[in-house]
Amino acid sequence: MQTGLYIVGTPIGNLSDMSPRAIDVLKNVDLITAEDTRVFAKLASHFDIKTKRIACHEHNEREIVDDIIAKIQSGMAVATVSDAGMPGISDPGFRLVRAARAAGVPVFVVPGPTAVVSALVLSGFPTDRFTFCGFFDEKKLRDDNKIRHTIVYYESPNRIMDTIAALARVMPERQVAIVREITKIHEETIIGYPADLLRIEPPRGEIVIVIAPAPDKKMSDSEIAEIVNDVVAGSTKSAAAELAARAGISKKEAYKRLLEKEVGTDD
Repeated sequence: MQTGLYIVGTPIGNLSDMSPRAIDVLKNVDLITAEDTRVFAKLASHFDIKTKRIACHEHNEREIVDDIIAKIQSGMAVATVSDAGMPGISDPGFRLVRAARAAGVPVFVVPGPTAVVSALVLSGFPTDRFTFCGFFDEKKLRDDNKIRHTIVYYESPNRIMDTIAALARVMPERQVAIVREITKIHEETIIGYPADLLRIEPPRGEIVIVIAPAPDKKMSDSEIAEIVNDVVAGSTKSAAAELAARAGISKKEAYKRLLEKEVGTDD
């Protein structure tokens, strides 16, 4: 094997997706860094990979990166894998790659499956522009709603219904695809508006959420008025922020609409 760092993609569910090149590289490098050596042991056993391995995860990556780079500089070929998919995509790996680039050592990629792109194409939503936002964070949702093209999130099955409820509050007009168990026996894609998805049975398994682009057509005055009636219970400032996010209008315009509503109520 040529000296360097090999970024190796592994299956996200179906072991048949493991490429012959990935198997060959993992068998022939001098060392493998794995997100969890116990998880990798199952894959290694299936494909008879006996290469020495060490753990490289979010808790120790910073501490061992320099040592791994030193090993490569001494002439070793080192592969890095995550528990599933491509290292560095919401998984450990990017710091190691960054350090390798900074040190000037060769870096190679052995492509494999990734849940982000797989879910994106399964959704049927536009793929010409999309933003991957990592694991869903409700605190960032209003800012995320400013992204008007397709959005992709990872999510836990334990939180999925709370997440859909948050989407119903902030992005009611955008379709959502819940893509679960990609490449596995129970692979499923459920598509609908958030309000509709609140009525489904909570999905299980590994989940990716894909959000469709915001509609080109702006809401009508009557549609905005309905949202105004829905948000006026809170303070004017918070209500204005919610109205702006949900109706796709500026906060200034939202504040004006709410003031008009309050004046009309007083009359």
